[in-house]
Amino acid sequence: MASAAEQMASNISLASFAKATDLKKRLWFTLGALIVFRLLSFVPLPGIDPRALADLFQRTQGGVLDFFNMFSGGSLQRMSLIALGVMPYITASIVMQLATTMSPQLGALKKEGESGRKKINQYTRYGTVFLCAIQGYFMAVGLETWGASEGHSAVLDPGMMFRITTVINLVGGTMFLMWLGEQITSRGIGNGVSLIIMAGIVAQLPRALGQMFEGGRSGSLDPMVIMLIVAMALILVLFICFMERAQRRVLIQYPKRQTARGQIQQERSHLPLKVNTSGVIPPIFASSLLLMPLTVAQFLGQRAAGQTDSNFNEWLLTITGLLQHGAPLYMFLYGAGIVFFCFFYTAVVFNPEETAENLKKYGGFIPGIRPGKRTEEYLDFVLTRITVIGAAYLAAICLIPEFLIARAGIPFYLGGTSLLIVVNVTMDTVTQIQSHLIAHQYGDLIKKAKLKGGGRR
Repeated sequence: MASAAEQMASNISLASFAKATDLKKRLWFTLGALIVFRLLSFVPLPGIDPRALADLFQRTQGGVLDFFNMFSGGSLQRMSLIALGVMPYITASIVMQLATTMSPQLGALKKEGESGRKKINQYTRYGTVFLCAIQGYFMAVGLETWGASEGHSAVLDPGMMFRITTVINLVGGTMFLMWLGEQITSRGIGNGVSLIIMAGIVAQLPRALGQMFEGGRSGSLDPMVIMLIVAMALILVLFICFMERAQRRVLIQYPKRQTARGQIQQERSHLPLKVNTSGVIPPIFASSLLLMPLTVAQFLGQRAAGQTDSNFNEWLLTITGLLQHGAPLYMFLYGAGIVFFCFFYTAVVFNPEETAENLKKYGGFIPGIRPGKRTEEYLDFVLTRITVIGAAYLAAICLIPEFLIARAGIPFYLGGTSLLIVVNVTMDTVTQIQSHLIAHQYGDLIKKAKLKGGGRR
């Protein structure tokens, strides 16, 4: 039998959506914030020659910069105010989460509740500013010499003033995006940072599709290859939807109790453990950690292109070559990062010890498992097994299509990582919309019940 929430969800209609004024306000706010994000991606940094920049970027397509450009919604290609996107903020968040697990002081701060959470968020913002300043400086230095030996420099007036201006603008752009994401989370629908990343990817999809079909029209791509890529994308979307819904339901029983009619009834429920508890976080975290040093190395490598007499410059060019998108070393590091963050974030989200204590407190138990320590060990065992499946699923989704597409020369906006982020974030946002509609309908039912109760008096 379906639960009351499932029955209510099935009765959601356009009429109920039209009555949910608070939900409509949240949706309009989210849409407006994403429009602001897209407009900012077209505001260039001062002192940049857009034509020379477009020409230089065209020459380095398929590298790390393209992958970074995908997450920033094309902002890096245009060197806009938000060229760094939200990746520095995500990297700072990763560092803080790792620090809270290793540092007793930060761990105690995390347990203080709201006040501790605010302090950790404050430290995360400081880390974001620091990372933005480092990336922004190396980006400015790389831009000054990128293509200068060939007479195609994208910087109109190189020098220290350009570097300082670039760092200030990039830091301000990323901090604004971070604030915008927080506003979407609190006043809109869905996770703000994830929606910003998804909006950047979706904005690049029409261009990627156009390039693919243009390649088929010009003959550079086999039409059969295009059909296989489209079919693979559809299969990936279906597979992602299936795996994101997959869960292991652990049976929970509660002690027998006597009902009002004198019958003895034993309550049963289920503890749902998702196969992919971490969601889309591992690919984003792994990409963020890889992209920050790789972006610095890429720009330094461009600077060193005309100065290969130095061993350090040759080493930089070698590293950037080995870590190009689709290269074996890059794929290995990316896959290892996905697996690590899958286990790490699952451990952060779900605490078997706390769950076992709560079950024991309310009299719940797993059939055949003693409450307390044995329940904790059992939950940890089950969670580890299904997390192995979830990590393998995420690694396969992100790596196999990316490898095939890199070999076929197709823009990787159509790859597994981008599809995973788009599908996952869309599913989470739709789920939140349904939750708001269900809450609105329950509120209407309660109001009607109160009115009827008042009439009877």
